[in-house]
Amino acid sequence: MFERLKIAAVAAAMVAAFGAVAALAAFASTTASSGGKVTQGVDVQTAIQAPDFTGINQWLNSPPLDLKQLRGKVVLVDFWTFDCINCVHTLPHVKEWYSRYHDKGLVVVGVHTPEYTFERDTNNLKKAIKQYGIEYPVAQDNQYATWNAYRNQYWPALYLIDQNGKIVYSHFGEGRYAQTEEVIRGLLGLSAKQG
Repeated sequence: MFERLKIAAVAAAMVAAFGAVAALAAFASTTASSGGKVTQGVDVQTAIQAPDFTGINQWLNSPPLDLKQLRGKVVLVDFWTFDCINCVHTLPHVKEWYSRYHDKGLVVVGVHTPEYTFERDTNNLKKAIKQYGIEYPVAQDNQYATWNAYRNQYWPALYLIDQNGKIVYSHFGEGRYAQTEEVIRGLLGLSAKQG
């Protein structure tokens, strides 16, 4: 009986090892086919059409925007909320990208989707926008309509949309700032020496 258990355990270990090797090979293949760049969330080769901004309560710093009018631009959608410390930590980077690349074709849209009741108040959001020095458009998404359209689950969450309206990159949480900027620059067609 113990001999059968040993054989079963060895067989299970071999199957698990084979599965790990197959997964590693698939990952390496995906990484190689995307030029060594791994995009979190959505693979560039299987990019999906980005949902439009929907159910927005109010637009701040901008008239209402839609993705049809932004065709031909690179769009960074930043899901955030002003009382989220992780969101606050990402704001300097998002603001810097806006400042650096806005005149080169980057449009940044902050989609403010509140976690707490007091974050739903437009006056509180306006104060936060002023406090953090946000100059790019902010869409107030109190009913989570755009959040749900993107099937988003995280604060902060970044989605990069290419000139054809497809989501080609996403990142959730803090970090990966250099990688995100590299993708922005690539989508804008900027070499290391430009901009």
